[in-house]
Amino acid sequence: MCGRYTLTASVNELEERFHAKASFSSSEYAKSYNVAPSQMVAAVISAHGQYRLGFLKWGLIPSWAKDPKIGHKMINARSETVFQKPGFREAVKRRRCLIPADSFFEWNRKDGTRAPMRIRLKNRGIFAMAGLWEKWMDQEGNPVFTCTILTTKANRMMAKIHDRMPVILRREDEEKWLDTSVTEAGRLLPLLSQYDADLMEMYAVSERVNSPKNNFPELLLPKD
Repeated sequence: MCGRYTLTASVNELEERFHAKASFSSSEYAKSYNVAPSQMVAAVISAHGQYRLGFLKWGLIPSWAKDPKIGHKMINARSETVFQKPGFREAVKRRRCLIPADSFFEWNRKDGTRAPMRIRLKNRGIFAMAGLWEKWMDQEGNPVFTCTILTTKANRMMAKIHDRMPVILRREDEEKWLDTSVTEAGRLLPLLSQYDADLMEMYAVSERVNSPKNNFPELLLPKD
């Protein structure tokens, strides 16, 4: 699964990396060293032929949902079943997005302990996790825009600590993932494969990551 990640790039860096125009100002955006579910997160969508960088709430609420609390259970979507599950099958056809990140956290469960690990690309660059977004209307008729992150089977590096990992899109596949004219499972599912383990690295970090209340650069330092 993917339940925590980091995004420490600036707005300008994100706009340049994804060729997207931000719908928010630099003052409305803050770097995050411990992004958690239910927070507003930066995401890239395709709208009217242009890429837009905006905020979505992490935890997808289907348009038909009666209770928004369902979003707490839908922070991730399994790529293998995303075209069958009622909560995701419409979004995967029409409402796909990129979730920018520069690392994510996973916990190594061993001998009754949970040791947080930071996972990133060896080149330490920004990457895009495959996401879906939805528009839900509250009782007052106000729109709530939410998202989820797709997961896939762990590659050989991640398999040492967990059986799942977020879908990290290859850079050359990001355009197709955002292309709303592409709706067929046969064209989209091949994009949702494991990222090359040889291009990734991980290391142990402080248990302070465990609390989403902690959000500061020192969380990213290797554990002593």
